[in-house]
Amino acid sequence: MEKFKASMLLAGTGDALGYRNFSWQVCTSGVKIQEELKELGGLENLVLSEDSWPLSDNTLMHIATAEALVSDYWCLEDLYREMVKQYVEAIENLRGRHPDPATIEGCAHLKPDNYLLAWHTPFNEKGSGFGAATKAMCIGMRYWKKERLETLIEVSIECGRMTHNHPTGFLGSLCTALFASYAIQGKPVVQWGRDMLKTLPMAEEYCKKTIRHIAEYQEHWFYFEAKWQFYLEEREIAEDNENNPNFPNKYDTEERDKTYRKWSSEGRGGRRGHDAPMIAYDALLGAGGDWKELCSRAMFHGGESGATGSIAGSLFGLLYGINDVPKSLFQQLELKEKLESLGEKLYQVSTMEK
Repeated sequence: MEKFKASMLLAGTGDALGYRNFSWQVCTSGVKIQEELKELGGLENLVLSEDSWPLSDNTLMHIATAEALVSDYWCLEDLYREMVKQYVEAIENLRGRHPDPATIEGCAHLKPDNYLLAWHTPFNEKGSGFGAATKAMCIGMRYWKKERLETLIEVSIECGRMTHNHPTGFLGSLCTALFASYAIQGKPVVQWGRDMLKTLPMAEEYCKKTIRHIAEYQEHWFYFEAKWQFYLEEREIAEDNENNPNFPNKYDTEERDKTYRKWSSEGRGGRRGHDAPMIAYDALLGAGGDWKELCSRAMFHGGESGATGSIAGSLFGLLYGINDVPKSLFQQLELKEKLESLGEKLYQVSTMEK
C-alpha cells in the first residue's frame, strides 16, 4: 500500500517540480533551470507549498481518473461515464494552470448527459499531446495483475481518447498504464519498453473492434511504434537478450536537452504521447533508485518537464517508495491528503478484486 500512496504523491511532486508555477514548463533550457535550482539552494532545500509550487493540470486530471477508478461501478461503461463526469468537473479547476489545449478541447466534446455516447469524442488531428499519458498511471495501478491486461488496454485507450482522440495521444495513456502495472508486477525496468510494444497489436485489435475512426487511426498508428522502436534501438535494448541500456559517455543536461528534442516531433521534449513517457522511462533507466538523479533527468530539462516529471515520479514511487525523497518535497504539497487517500483506495480495490 505504501508504494501506491508514494506513486500518487510523487506523481504530484514530479509535476509541481517540473511545472514550477509554469515558469520551468515554458523554459527551453535545462541548463538555465539547473542554474535557477542551484540559486534556490538545490533540490533538498526546496519546500513545495501550494502557493509557490502548485500542481498543474497533469495531476488534477490524474486525480479525476483515479476518482473514477475507485468509484462503485458495475461495468466498464459505468466507469467511462464516471470518468466523463470527473473530467467535466475537473475542467473548472484547471483555470489559471495553463492546461494542455487538447485536454480542454477533448473535454468540451464529452457528453455527461448522453447515457450511450457520453465518452465518444471526434477524432482530433491535434490530439497527439502528452495529456492522455499523464492521467493514466493510476489505470495500471487499478488493473496491474497480468490476467487483467485486456481490461487495462481497453480502459487506458478509452480514457486516453476521451481527451486525446489520436493514436499518438491515447497510446501514451496505454504506455504509462502498462509501465505502472509492470512496476507493481516487479518486471525489470529494462524490459518495459519491449513488452509495451508487444501489446500494441492487442490495442489495435481493440480499436478495430470498437469501429470508431478506423481510417484516421490507420493513417497515424505506426508513428508511436516507430518512435519507440527507434528509441529502444538507440539504447540497445530492443531485443529480448539485451539488458544493459547504452547511454552516451557525455550525457549532461545540455546533451539530454538535445536528445529529448530529437525524440520529439516538434523540437520540444515531452510534448507528445510518445515522448513524454519515453523521457520518463529513459530517466528511470539512467537514475535507478536515485531520486535526485531522476529529477535532474525528468523534471529539470528544457521540455515539457511537468508532464515527464509526473510520469517519472509516479513510476519511481511504485518501484522504490518515498523513503529516500526529501520530506520537504511532499509534506506541504497541494492536495497531499487527497493523493495519498487515492493511492490507498487504488491499492484496496486492485488487491481485493477476484
